[in-house]
Amino acid sequence: MAGAGRNPSASVSPGSDADDAYDAVLARAKALIPRLRDRASKTEELRRLPPETVRDLHESGLFRILQPMRVGGAELDYVALIDCADVIGQADASVAWNLANLASHHWMLGMFHKRAQDMVWNKDVNALIASSFIFPAGRARKVDSGYVLRGSWPFSSGVDSSEWNMLASVVCSEDEADGIEYRIFLVNKSDYKILDTWNATGLRGTGSNDVEVKDAFVEEFMTLAVSDLDGGATPGSAVNPNALYELPVFSLFPYVLSGVALGNAQACLDDYVDIARHRASTYNRAKIGDLQSTQIKIAEASAKIDAARLIMRSTCIEAMAQVRRGYIPDIAGKTKSRRDGAFAVNLCTDAVSLLFAASGARGLFTTGVLQRQFRDAHAINSHIAFNFDAAGTNYGRVALGLPSENLTL
Repeated sequence: MAGAGRNPSASVSPGSDADDAYDAVLARAKALIPRLRDRASKTEELRRLPPETVRDLHESGLFRILQPMRVGGAELDYVALIDCADVIGQADASVAWNLANLASHHWMLGMFHKRAQDMVWNKDVNALIASSFIFPAGRARKVDSGYVLRGSWPFSSGVDSSEWNMLASVVCSEDEADGIEYRIFLVNKSDYKILDTWNATGLRGTGSNDVEVKDAFVEEFMTLAVSDLDGGATPGSAVNPNALYELPVFSLFPYVLSGVALGNAQACLDDYVDIARHRASTYNRAKIGDLQSTQIKIAEASAKIDAARLIMRSTCIEAMAQVRRGYIPDIAGKTKSRRDGAFAVNLCTDAVSLLFAASGARGLFTTGVLQRQFRDAHAINSHIAFNFDAAGTNYGRVALGLPSENLTL
């Protein structure tokens, strides 16, 4: 299924200094696990991240893992999103979800025109940027030197903590006579209203509220066409030449958040194993860990999680390697990345569901973490990027010689 791709500019591979920086970031992430676990109930009650959690993520540098070095960011390889979300997800999936989302927007801002980067980072290099990449939710029309944007977008995770928002929109005339264009708009919080809509079963602490924009003017340089993000040089490449800022954004879209599912599933497995080692059955006092059925479920769940981790990490590592050697995947390769990202997260969801069912009635108590891990797993899986029917259908279409139905690829 691999085909001829296009060539971006080459970048230099990371060396030992980058490896040391990577290890230091992961160490800081792991150090946060105990306190984030302790705050998980509070995070759910607030329906957003507590201020002290946002502060912890800032002070640890985790929000800036993909931000360009030229403004003080870590500029780590793309796989850092998987690994950091995996670690933080072992504490609280809601925190990991917001971390991965908000960190990825520093990466995407690095692909915008330098004037847009300066508009944000010259004021505050730590500024957080929320998003909603639901293109049909917005309508924009071209005017002199920019666009007029309006719409109402759902699922803007972490918006209450953010100064800016990346909002996806369709650009067209009223009658769409000239066709449509998909474009992303970088909008300051003064130009949108936050609607308190996030009352959800899972990922309760993400504050994924709606935002509303009413005819805001957005300058041209504060926008980015989706066609600029399909791999290769971007408007930001002139000042950020790393391969990181030449990756095909929307083919790798699932991997922004897939590490959250991984960490949540790993925590569920670790907690289940710890309980099974010491717990006896309520009804016959048999030691749970001595039961063959328990042992088989641990094996099956761990195999699914390990396979998911391998898929996620290898895809991200290979994507960076491809860009560095001057290759951008064709549509077959891009649909494969989307397929694999959805499949990997479904493996994590299956693992959590298996362990939840194996836990019996004790897993139902709200005082335990398993019920939250189960709710969060299914909330994560509900994201369109992890809908295997959608990803699988598009992959199958391309494999059969039919056109892709995903307009962002």
